Amino acid sequence: MDLKIRIRVAVISIIIGLVVLGLKTGAYMLTGSVALLSDALETTVNIASSIAALAAIWFASKPADSNHPYGHDKAEYFAAVLVGVMIVLAAISIFRAAWIGFSQGDSPEYSAVGIGMNLAAAVINGAWARYLMSYGKSARSPALVADGKHLMTDVFSSVGVLGGVVLALATGWHILDPMLAVLVGLMVLWSGWELVKESVGGLMDEAASADVLEKIRLQISEQGEGALEAHDLRTRIAGKSTFIDFHLVVPGTMSVEAAHEICDRIEVAITEDVPGAHITIHVEPEHKAKHSGIVVL
Repeated sequence: MDLKIRIRVAVISIIIGLVVLGLKTGAYMLTGSVALLSDALETTVNIASSIAALAAIWFASKPADSNHPYGHDKAEYFAAVLVGVMIVLAAISIFRAAWIGFSQGDSPEYSAVGIGMNLAAAVINGAWARYLMSYGKSARSPALVADGKHLMTDVFSSVGVLGGVVLALATGWHILDPMLAVLVGLMVLWSGWELVKESVGGLMDEAASADVLEKIRLQISEQGEGALEAHDLRTRIAGKSTFIDFHLVVPGTMSVEAAHEICDRIEVAITEDVPGAHITIHVEPEHKAKHSGIVVL
């Protein structure tokens, strides 16, 4: 059911992107503003990134197989990196449009309808971006979070562009139109860099957050009764999955069945605290103890 919801959300993103593109294109045609043209160009990247997010969500949902025994969750990180690259391409398109504006020196024309269309597009994008980031975090979907962040940069650029166009029309300083496009392009470029940096962290098997690690340690300590200690705890994040492995030291005389019961108890507790956890526990006899790591209560 969760997969169906995530796919539906991604499809809605594509539809909203098309609607917003229509509004922004109309705003540009009515005003002739280079800044509004830049805004429309960025929206084409929004649509492409939404399509990439949909493809990544579908691929990441495929069960583990012989070639991918740990599943396909990391596919969403590739989509997030792709979105970041697309943001950079959008910034380049904006810089190009701004250069044309500087070179030709054309003045935007006042159009209440055009300005209203651009404003409506910003409001729609803002509401949907907030929803995407909120739902993406709760569903642990990097692709949806990336899509939401991308849309939010579009909202900021739309508001800035719209303000600049209004100011240029009000003051007659038409150079403000391409100048503002450059500023928006720089902001979008920075956003793309931040997104790529975060996504690469996931591809590089970044560890779980400090809060999650503390939850894991606490459950091992509280639920490991009968064991002596746990050490060499390692974690890595892959989309909505958290892979956890550690060594659990038990008395040398303990039976395999008793050690297995301890492991089961720890696994159940961790899974309740860390949804999507995949846990591997290596049981060791007491002479392997390092007298460090996690002390079992």
